[in-house]
Amino acid sequence: MAASDIICVTNRILCEKNNESFEERIRKIVEAEPYAIILREKDLSLSEYRELAKNTARICSQSKDLKFIIHNFYELILENHEKKNTSLNGAGEYEYLHMPLNKLKELYDNRKDIYNGLLENLKGLGASCHSVEDAILAEKLGCTYIIAGHIYDTDCKKGLEGRGLEFLKSVEESVDIPVYAIGGITTENISDVRNAGASGACIMSSAMTCDSPRYLIKRFAD
Repeated sequence: MAASDIICVTNRILCEKNNESFEERIRKIVEAEPYAIILREKDLSLSEYRELAKNTARICSQSKDLKFIIHNFYELILENHEKKNTSLNGAGEYEYLHMPLNKLKELYDNRKDIYNGLLENLKGLGASCHSVEDAILAEKLGCTYIIAGHIYDTDCKKGLEGRGLEFLKSVEESVDIPVYAIGGITTENISDVRNAGASGACIMSSAMTCDSPRYLIKRFAD
């Protein structure tokens, strides 16, 4: 099977509703060999997220090619860098970060020291974009990829119409970095998403609730 172009975005509440532990769901997703996992747990405090990230990174490390992406909490990147500098155990897990674009811009404008520190210590930096202007800004801020959405109608954005494939195509044409689509992506429409220029796609609900993540990721590759 060709290398996956699917990013799985976490939502532990969804899998827990199915009486499955988050840890067990992550194990199944890691075994399915997606391109990356974004640990997106927006309701957690920094300390809560730190603990969850530590456990999740440990599971993700079982796949040497899988990218484990911290969401929003850039502090963990800086903490990890300090550990490496002082030769403490446990450093090196956090090399990828995804942030809301407005928060990344805020760091650039007001905390250039933190912003520069992140760029120096990351292998990959991404941002969520909702317009061509967002995408161009993200690239200027040093992002190595962006996530554009939402493309199709989705329960995660109830009442908001999907921006569509033309939007995705226009975003892809505006930047020179990979663009991943998000929002209502299924095995039925992934070909259209790829044909619009996307480097891949993000899935959340299906990854968190399907019977077999391995089978799901395989279907996206077929």
